[in-house]
Amino acid sequence: MAEVGIFVGTVYGNALLVAEEAEPLLAAAGHQVKIFEDPTLDEWQHYAQHVALVITSTTGQGDLPDSIASLFNGIKDKLGYQPTLRYGIIALGDSSYDEFCGAGKKFAELLQDQSAIRVGEMLMVDATENPEPEEVTSPWVEQWARLIG
Repeated sequence: MAEVGIFVGTVYGNALLVAEEAEPLLAAAGHQVKIFEDPTLDEWQHYAQHVALVITSTTGQGDLPDSIASLFNGIKDKLGYQPTLRYGIIALGDSSYDEFCGAGKKFAELLQDQSAIRVGEMLMVDATENPEPEEVTSPWVEQWARLIG
């Protein structure tokens, strides 16, 4: 089974709630799981040979929450190439904003540019349709847990 780091970008706590719901689902599938609320580049690099799950909300202008912005910038500025990293993304957003799930899309683009291996499709959760995101994210996490083996 896999070693999974869950890297959280949250403003109001929804992304952290989703991470806390995902952790036992991944553990039940036999994975080792750790949540990082204010993730650092060192913590990220520990998972370079393992699996990262990015769970991030998006600020009103499509930007990354402060809690994960420094990690994103560190990955962009200091890593460059991550062909051994497997990852998944859960993006939380609100479709009434122009940059719906912008933070998750930025992470997806960055990791794709760095040759990381995406496992499964990115899940985009719309707060206007799913005010309780775990109703959508938990089934996705259960399926993703099987995909990462």
